[in-house]
Parts: sequence; C-alpha cells; structure tokens
Amino acid sequence: MSSTARALHGALPAMAWLLGLAALQQCARLPQGREFAALLLGLIACLLLARRGRALLWLSIAAALLAFTQGAWRAEQRLARALPEAWEGRDLLLRGRIASLPTAVLGQAGAPGWRFEFELESARAGPSPQDPALALPPRLLLSVYGQPGEAAPALGAGERWQWLARLKRPHGLMNPHGFDYELWLFEQELRATGVVRPPAMRRLEAAPWWSLDAARQRLREALQRRIAEPADAGVLAALSLGDQAAIARADWALFRDTGVAHLLSVSGLHVTMFAWAAQGLVGWLWRRSARGCQVLPAPRVALWAGVLAALAYALFSGWGVPAQRTVWMLASLALLRSLGLRWPWPLCLLLSAVLVTAIDPWAIAQAGFWLSFAAVGLLMASGGRRTGSSLRDVLCEGLRGQWVATLGLAPLSLLFFQQISLLGLLANLLAIPLVSFVITPLALAGALMPLLWDLAELCLRGLMAYLRALAGTGWAVWTLPVAPLWAQAAGLAGGALLVLPLPWRLRLCGLALLLPLLWPAPPRPRVGEFELLAADVGQGTAVLLRTAGHALLYDAGPQYAPGIDAGQRVLLPLLRALGVARLDLLLLSHRDSDHVGGAASLLAGLPAAALLGSLEDGHPLLAGGPPARRCEAGQRWDWDGVRFELLHPLAADYAAGPKSNALSCVLRVVDAAGHAALLTGDIEAAQEQALLRRAAEAGALRSDGLLVPHHGSKTSSSEALLAAVAPRWALAQAGYRNRFGHPALPVLARYQAQGIAVLTSPDCGALRWASGEGQPQCQRQLGARYWHRPGGANAAMSEAGPWPEAGYAAP
Repeated sequence: MSSTARALHGALPAMAWLLGLAALQQCARLPQGREFAALLLGLIACLLLARRGRALLWLSIAAALLAFTQGAWRAEQRLARALPEAWEGRDLLLRGRIASLPTAVLGQAGAPGWRFEFELESARAGPSPQDPALALPPRLLLSVYGQPGEAAPALGAGERWQWLARLKRPHGLMNPHGFDYELWLFEQELRATGVVRPPAMRRLEAAPWWSLDAARQRLREALQRRIAEPADAGVLAALSLGDQAAIARADWALFRDTGVAHLLSVSGLHVTMFAWAAQGLVGWLWRRSARGCQVLPAPRVALWAGVLAALAYALFSGWGVPAQRTVWMLASLALLRSLGLRWPWPLCLLLSAVLVTAIDPWAIAQAGFWLSFAAVGLLMASGGRRTGSSLRDVLCEGLRGQWVATLGLAPLSLLFFQQISLLGLLANLLAIPLVSFVITPLALAGALMPLLWDLAELCLRGLMAYLRALAGTGWAVWTLPVAPLWAQAAGLAGGALLVLPLPWRLRLCGLALLLPLLWPAPPRPRVGEFELLAADVGQGTAVLLRTAGHALLYDAGPQYAPGIDAGQRVLLPLLRALGVARLDLLLLSHRDSDHVGGAASLLAGLPAAALLGSLEDGHPLLAGGPPARRCEAGQRWDWDGVRFELLHPLAADYAAGPKSNALSCVLRVVDAAGHAALLTGDIEAAQEQALLRRAAEAGALRSDGLLVPHHGSKTSSSEALLAAVAPRWALAQAGYRNRFGHPALPVLARYQAQGIAVLTSPDCGALRWASGEGQPQCQRQLGARYWHRPGGANAAMSEAGPWPEAGYAAP
C-alpha cells in the first residue's frame, strides 16, 4: 500500500470523527433512550460490515457514530449535574474550596468584589445543621462583593470556605452572532453561578503551602507589589499566571485592534511558541554533551522537553481549557514522531485533533480550537524555503511564517470575530518574538528573581508604545458583516490557497474565492417594509429598526457595572455583524440607566447622524455628540416607504417636570401594508390614559407587535391600552430572575385574558420581526443547542400560537 493510501485510510475516519462531533454540537437536544439504542446498533452494524468489504467507508461511518454517541453520553452526564430549579434564588449553605485565582470585579453599584470557581464539598438547604443536605453541581462560578466604597473580603486560591450563597442556573444573553456564555460555562463544567452573602462567610482552612493555587496567588500578589502600574502588572500576570481578567479593558481593545490579542493570554499559540522555545534551547544544550547524545538523540530529548515545558506552563497558568487542548495536541504529535511514524502532516494534525476532542468533545465548538490547529497546519503546509542558519535566513524564515499565519488565519478571524487587523503583520512582527521569547520568560523568571519583572515591564512599555502608534493611524481594524455560509467556506479555501506552496496561478484563485467573504451583501428589508430586532440586553431596552436604507436604534440598553455596558458588550458587535455601519437616528426614550446605559459606548464606536430623546438639558450624552433634539408627540418622518410617528410626550409635559418614566418617547412604526409596532418605553398608567385620550381616530394605536410598557411593571399595561393596541404579540425586555419581578404575574394575566401572546427576553433571547412575514422569531429557539437553558413558562405560552420551533467571550 502506498504512503498516500495509508494516509487516506487514517485521514477519513479521523475526519468522520470530527464531523460526528460537529453534528452533535448543532443539536437542539440530546438523543433519548431509543435513539441512543439506534446509534449503538448502527455502530455495531458498521463494524460488522467493515469485515465484508469497503472497510474504509464503514469504519469512517462507525467513527462518526462513535464520536456522536460518546459525546452525547458525556453531555448527558454533565447536564445531569444541574442546579434544580426549586433551589434557584434561595440561601444555601455551601462548603468547599476556591479552585481558581479570584478575579477582581465590580458590582452594579460599583461595589468591589471577586469572582472565582468553587469546588463544592457539601451543601445544605439553610444555615442550620438540621437543614437537609442537597445534591448540587460540583463546580460553581461564584461572586462575592463588599459594600459600596468598602474593600471586598480577602480571598485566596486553595482556601476552604463556608458561606451562604444564592445560586441560579447558567444563563447568558442570546443574540445573533453573539458570544455563547452558556457554552463557555458548559465546557468549563460550571453548572451554576451565584453570589455569596458576605455576613455569613467563614474561612475553614488556609491553602496548603505546597498548593499550586496558593503559589500562584502568592506570585500574583508579589508581582502587584513590585510593579506599580496596575495595567502593566495585569499584562504580566496574564502572561505568567493565565490571569486574563487582570488585563485592563482599554489594553484588551488595543490588543484586538492590532491583532496581537492571541499573544497576551495563555492561548494555544502562546503555549506552542513557549514549547518551541524550550525545545530549541534544550536541543542546543543537549548537543553540547557527547555522552548525552550517545544515550538519547538530541532531537528526541528536545521534542519531549518542549512537551513537558508546555505542560508545566499550562499547569502554572491555571490549566485553562485552551492550554489543555494545546498540550494534548503537542503530546500526540511528539508521540507519533517518537514512534517513528513518518505520516504526512495533515494526518498527524488530524489525529492530534481526534485526541483533543476525545478528551474535550466541546472543543470543536470553540474558535480557539480552529485557530490553533489552522495556525499549526498552515505553517506545516507552507514548508520552509531556506535551510541556512545565518541571521538573515532565520529572520526571513520568521517573517515568512508570520506572513503565512497572518494571511491564512484572516478568513477564520472574519468568520469568528467579523474583523481583521490590517496592521496585524506589522504588530506581530515585533510582538511575537518580544512576547514569546523575552517578556513571557522574564515574567516567569521573576518568580525566582523579582528584578527581572522590572526588565519585563520595560520591554512591555516599549511594545505598548509601538502598538499605540499603530492603532493611532485610524485604520488598524477592518470590520465586516457576517457573510453567508457559502461565502465563509469559499473564503476559508481561498485563504489556504494563498499560503500553500502552489504555483502562483493557483494562488491567485484564492483571491477570487476570498471576495464574497470580504465584501458580503447583508440582507435588508424591502422598500415599504421594516425589520424589528429587540436585542437581548438583560434588564433594559434596546430595539433596532431597519428599513431598506436606514437604521434607528430605540434605546441603548443598561450599564451592567462601571465600565461595562450593553453598548460595548452587545450592541456594537451585533450592529457590526448585521452590517450597520451608521445609525441614522439614536432615539433614547428617557434618562433611566437601563435605557441609556450603553449609549456612550455605542456613540464612541459607531457614528450616529442624530440623537432624539427626552434627556434634560446638560445631560452628559448631549455634550459633544451628534445633533440632538427633544422628542415630542406629532413628530413624523418617512423612510423608504415606512412611516415613523412619535405619540408621547407632549411639549407641555416637559414643563411639568414629572419623573423620567412619564417622559418616555413612544414610537409607532407602520409599513406600507399597515403592519405596525408600538414601542412604549417606561410609560405608566397615567401616560397610557393620555395616549388613549389623544387617539381620537379608531385604530390610531392598533399594532401587530407591542414592546411591553415598563418591562411588565404593575404600574403599566392597563386593560384599556391593551384593548386599543390589540397586538398579536408582545415582548417584555427584562433580565433573567431580575430583582424587580418583571414581568409581574398580574400583568401577564391581563395579556393572557385578551389573548395576547407574551414573550420575555430570558425565554426568547433576541426577537426578530419582519413586518412582511407575520410572526416573530426568537433567537433562543432559532439557535437552540442542548446546553442552553430551555425556555420557561412564558415560552410555553408562546407555543400556543404558530411560533417557530427550530433549533450560539473575552475578556
């Protein structure tokens, strides 16, 4: 059998394994008992048929079935370790160990705190020893906060604690093309999140002196004492300890814009570079020993030294999931070479991918998995051109490798993040060698000689100055909307063709394949119609209205914590992914923070032609922004055959000085066919009555869709308003288990009594409604995966109508 045939016999089952796992990650639910039995019978049948002929075909199908079945079984085991719904939001007595470095966070009111992983030892239903014991998930993600203005309680990795905490099941925002927080929690095996009640905290035991967690904690504290600048200390802590949350948000934005974010965290590429550096150093030293070379050849010693260095670095940096994947990949490649199996590089890479996904079946759903394997594969496929050992040859080879990685990974970057850094090659030209071979080794060596931290900081400041100069050019990042699936596949093939060692005629074909990915045409509503997209922003409001050629954003969502808001976390990525490069109007209904909290970040990242709202004179958002004016009833305009009309407040209402909710701008949008949506802000019963009095002509308020007033508060949604609007559906934009109890049960009862289907953001996610299509679509149903929290009671109410039942991080 030829080497090509042998490679094919190994490659097809490996590819089938990966396809089987990829298919599993697209499932809205896991197979049930009979389906599991059918899968197992199919697997056995394929193995028996392989003995009778066409073994490669049947073995490949068997590999796909095996991957799907074992992945589903393991997922079922993990889902079984869930928090029972009955215990959400109740005070539970927990005892266990802090299993990660506590990360500094801020609460909603600016209260300082810590977030950390917690390994549970025991749990009770209350503080009394007589309270029954509970079976809860073994790993939790907890937060503890101090009082505003006070320091949070001191916590240390590896310590054992007992405290009261309130838990909830994993829940994340669900928006088109958004970060899947629930998938991240599922892969990390964090099956519940919660907040500790500080008065009931009690430390049971300090971390043992030999604990790796305690050593990492001591090292971080020593680093923070040595480096006066917190931002620099954060970057060095991320490089040496894997504490990515220590990097300031402004620095993360700079790293992303210049294309070096992969270097400033313990990622797969970073661990690989560290392993290659250790391999080169050990190989060079081993060749200096004649006796050592007689016992073991230098290449083999260097190979496994690189793997051990990667393992040690991954363990010391917290043994994060990306680092784990890289260690298994390097170990599998080293094992194949040590066994003398000179297989083609694609087969070696495929088999290492099989090993990684056999250990972590959910790796295949993460961008880091594909970026790591693609980077290694591109470097292997492109091959070296120079064999000399002069400095010029080394520099040329390094430049070629960076060019291959930058160009070849650009389509993947667009696929996963909808942006590429136009200056990435220039930035990485300095950043890769400096971070991998200078700053990171110095940061690690500083644990033995703290003076080296000062040198690492000096090098880091030079790098930061270089990156800021590049970012200051104004064209560092190219952002594109999400392309269709066929364009994504063509773009990936085009990127591979451009960097493979092929004739230039074939390489130029790669440019043609890249064009649909680089210049996608995002879908837009037809003339005379509009599209409504109510983003899932938690407890707050943000609704995008698009016509054939215009875009309006009604409110900008809440501020989650100081420096963190819906504008930067949800709306900017969403608008860019949809191809909205400019807002024709930003309409802020009133000044409450759950409606304007994300506006400053949004205006800083996306141009807006005008600002309309009920903000008072002197509001910070009115300074230095787009031209602004007050919203008043009677204002009308037409865009692309769609009519927009403001119904509230009156000009006289501003002089009365009512509370902000009473000044909410109420907007009605009507398409050419008469389909309408009514957006009400936080108006209450008094303003609803005023609207009804002014609606003299019959049907002036009637709409197909209604944004539930005041998120479903008891003060709003009067029976008279619901009768006048008579919507077919209504959406309450509210947070999961929010402290206000929105939407209130009596309010939901009023909607139900009038036959109005009510959807809520926690159960629906982002809601999309095209005025010419009839029924709205929920992102939580469209993008449902088996690890997502299923919809609750409000989702069940929606299913009574013809709703779609079809099937998602970061610093």
